[in-house]
Amino acid sequence: MNGPSPRATLDDLYRVKEQSELIGGRIVKYTPAGFRPSQAAGNICFSLHRHTQRTGIGFAFTSRLGYAVPELPSGRESFSPDASYYNGPLPRNRMRFVEGPPTFAVEVRSENDYTPAADEEYEDKRVDYFLAGTLVVWDVDPIAETIICYCASAPTTAVVWGRGETADAEPAVPGWRIAVDEVFA
Repeated sequence: MNGPSPRATLDDLYRVKEQSELIGGRIVKYTPAGFRPSQAAGNICFSLHRHTQRTGIGFAFTSRLGYAVPELPSGRESFSPDASYYNGPLPRNRMRFVEGPPTFAVEVRSENDYTPAADEEYEDKRVDYFLAGTLVVWDVDPIAETIICYCASAPTTAVVWGRGETADAEPAVPGWRIAVDEVFA
């Protein structure tokens, strides 16, 4: 008889090639995103990168960066948002994950993220982000072409931006703005 699988660790997560997160001692792998979700995440990341270059503050990252956090009540020990901004201490070994949560996290919905179960997963992950210390989380919807913004200071209150509007990530990324049209260009 086989016993339970051994609990995965952050060291195990380092060896996984796909975008993955460590939750409840299991490595959860994510399906690669399609064109529209990838385009939106890339446009956000590029804009964040330009902002960090102008201000000299913080760093913009793609989904390839892992954030290691102390285990949360949900069992989560890491995040790998689709795009993120980080303004905190850098890891001693810069080849490793950032130790701590992203300052600002962007989650872009993929083709199969439009079900009640997916909505619940997004909400649970948002709770985890805020428990870990993230200040702002975006839920980006490429089909509706909207950005739903949640802040740690009012985690259940959403601000929704659509085409023709400008989004921000205050107070996580001071002074940064992006046109919703640019996100979905």
